[in-house]
Amino acid sequence: MLLYTPILIFLSLFIRQIKNIVIKNLNIHWRYEDLIMNKIQIRRTVLTAVFTALISAGAFAILPIGPVPIVLTTLFVVLSGLLGGFRIGIYSVVVYLILGILGLPVFAGGAGGFAVIAGPTGGYLMGYLLAAAFAGLIFRSWNEKSRTANIILASLAALLAAASIYLPGLFWLKISLGLDWGKALSIGLLPFIPGDLLKTVVVVILTISLKERFSSFLQDK
Repeated sequence: MLLYTPILIFLSLFIRQIKNIVIKNLNIHWRYEDLIMNKIQIRRTVLTAVFTALISAGAFAILPIGPVPIVLTTLFVVLSGLLGGFRIGIYSVVVYLILGILGLPVFAGGAGGFAVIAGPTGGYLMGYLLAAAFAGLIFRSWNEKSRTANIILASLAALLAAASIYLPGLFWLKISLGLDWGKALSIGLLPFIPGDLLKTVVVVILTISLKERFSSFLQDK
């Protein structure tokens, strides 16, 4: 997976810079300094690449139980939003999906290509975007005085983020395999609840332990 790090950083830089140029240069005034990223932007880009690599690596920790396998990917997707924030979480998932669509073996079990997106698990992959967004939006504030409040908020954000994956996931699973809702729930939701609860505990522990350091790193404190 380390072999993909230069690609991840390049794609992250490219996507972020295009976004900056579009926002800052709507009047088509191109300036050299607009192409220069400041230190904070570079740090955000590096974190985006790191989270993308972790999300990709998580796809290799797989437990095949049916058309939708259990993977560690979701843990890192939620963590990218909780620790990195809304933008870094979204960018990490976008780069991850682009790599997979381009054919790199970053989807579950080392799969890649657009066929995976079009298959039964495609909805879950698209749900990663919702998960990163929910995690980043809900857990935006860090209460330095109340550890209990941080634990509660992180737990709520992690649970809602994990649940949001199933919105497009179950819908597309039902359509792609021609299932009724009962069958879709039995193979696409119920087997994953224990693992999601366990991953939520791990995510909350990591978030409470690392959030302050990540915030300081991103704010150059």
